[in-house]
Amino acid sequence: MSERRPRLLIAASGTGGHLFPALALAQQLPEYQIDWLGVPDRLEQQLVPDCYPLHTVTIEGLQTRFNLKTLLIFWRFAAATWRVRQLLQKLQIDGVFSTGGYIAGPAILGAKLAGIPAIIHESNYLPGKITRFLGRFCHAVAIGFEGSTRYLRGSRTVWLGTPVRSQFLTPQPLALPIPPEAPLIVVVGGSQGAVAVNELVRKCAATWFAAGAYVVHLTGDRDPAAASLQHPHYIALPFFENMAGLLQRADLAISRAGAGTLSELAITQTPAILIPYPFAAEDHQAYNAKAFANGGAALMYRQEDLKPQELEVQVLHLLHSEAQRREMAEKAGRLGVADSAERLAELVRQVVERKSR
Repeated sequence: MSERRPRLLIAASGTGGHLFPALALAQQLPEYQIDWLGVPDRLEQQLVPDCYPLHTVTIEGLQTRFNLKTLLIFWRFAAATWRVRQLLQKLQIDGVFSTGGYIAGPAILGAKLAGIPAIIHESNYLPGKITRFLGRFCHAVAIGFEGSTRYLRGSRTVWLGTPVRSQFLTPQPLALPIPPEAPLIVVVGGSQGAVAVNELVRKCAATWFAAGAYVVHLTGDRDPAAASLQHPHYIALPFFENMAGLLQRADLAISRAGAGTLSELAITQTPAILIPYPFAAEDHQAYNAKAFANGGAALMYRQEDLKPQELEVQVLHLLHSEAQRREMAEKAGRLGVADSAERLAELVRQVVERKSR
């Protein structure tokens, strides 16, 4: 009889920032049998089922104000926790891994009730509420920013960086009509786009075109004015699959400050102007952006303070200052961990195998 393969439940849901690091980890664990925990109607429904069995629970984030819906949310949370506990026992799961978010709550508590080790990865500089509250129940809390330790007193933290998709680790061709000598500005609004950033960029772009720059603008699918700007140097797309090739080619990025995007900027060593999403939970994107700005890898501007003229001039300055961009690129590289997925996989093995002894 063949030896039983260890079995891992990965709880990751919602956005690419939660899913891509988890998928990168899963690829580093070929000897494991992996099951996935998500929720209905989220991005995991598109990315996961072709690779791993997907199990779902109905759960949502906790409201800031207590009302009747809060009671329903608590009920669903308790039901989801019980469902996870039953799933862990039924599938004979050996360990649970999560990338945070509200799906991590029932996953970690279910593991605790079932006596199964749990590991959580926190990619944001300011850990989410679930990580802060439940990290002490985990056998390890892996963090993407070294400075996050200060917010996780009582948890066993280890800095491993944030895994990126494997294509970011090797040169990727870019099939876009951009001359090789032309400066390239890439505008990234996150997985859902950023209408406010889009509007700023469109107001500034003519000056950048006059300087010879090209702009690839990932507008998302929620901007009614996405097609309003037309120029030979301008490529507007709702999304672009080959982000690795795009960032590797870019001379400068204008971006939100989600942890997943920042990890990709660090690995590709792309200088950036960061405009954190002002309505992110607990303003966590601002914490991420400050870490990059303090590390010399990026410039940070608050959306409410940034005027088109200021963005226009700052981008031109960076395009004309190759030395500054080279310095920013080098410092961005220091904030990334190229083998983060391998380190995280080794941590999972250590925790799971130590428990099984």
